[in-house]
Amino acid sequence: MTSSDSAQNAPAKAPVKDPWDLPDVSGLVVGVLGGTGPQGKGLAYRLAKAGQKVIIGSRAADRAQAAAEELGHGVEGADNAETARRSDIVIVAVPWDGHGKTLESLRGELAGKLVVDCVNPLGFDKKGAYALKPEEGSAAEQAAALLPDSRVAAAFHHLSAVLLQDPAIDDIDTDVMVLGEERADVEIVQALAGRIPGMRGVFAGRLRNAHQVEALVANLISVNRRYKAHAGLRVTDV
Repeated sequence: MTSSDSAQNAPAKAPVKDPWDLPDVSGLVVGVLGGTGPQGKGLAYRLAKAGQKVIIGSRAADRAQAAAEELGHGVEGADNAETARRSDIVIVAVPWDGHGKTLESLRGELAGKLVVDCVNPLGFDKKGAYALKPEEGSAAEQAAALLPDSRVAAAFHHLSAVLLQDPAIDDIDTDVMVLGEERADVEIVQALAGRIPGMRGVFAGRLRNAHQVEALVANLISVNRRYKAHAGLRVTDV
């Protein structure tokens, strides 16, 4: 057999997948742990407004239910455990100082779930905000270590809670950097981000790269203070 014959008989290569060919996530239930805080509440509002089924969680169910009624758009409120159990995707938007304990207490309820961590470990002093580096490397890596039976991704770090909660703003003009170990999970999170008008999810690496994404929020806080703004990010040429 000649080399030309071998080339002709070789199996055809599969076409390269379009990175913007993302799954339909409209039927998935999204839970937001820390959904009564500014970031979680803002994300819940935007996703629900876009037609997503959303449950917000809190340590106290009555507090979550009150916040859900305020948000409208079919949002429900429950305690954190029930929120985790009833959701397909769970966004973690709790304060950093309660991050580890919250996730550890929900290990069973979060088993088998796609967990999206958006927590930014930050400290503050008279010079402003600065990044903290957890022992595991990042908040997302801490989540992965505490939730061995969950699939952990990281996203939604750089969003302004003020803009998210403002009903007068229709579009959120920003990209969302999404990190994760499995392409299918990353694409689900990208698609979820894309449900919000003006927003786009962009793959930004594996979880080992989450620290610098989380840390960048300290820089954005400095930008916002200097320019009286609500800065976001855009990734060019993609």
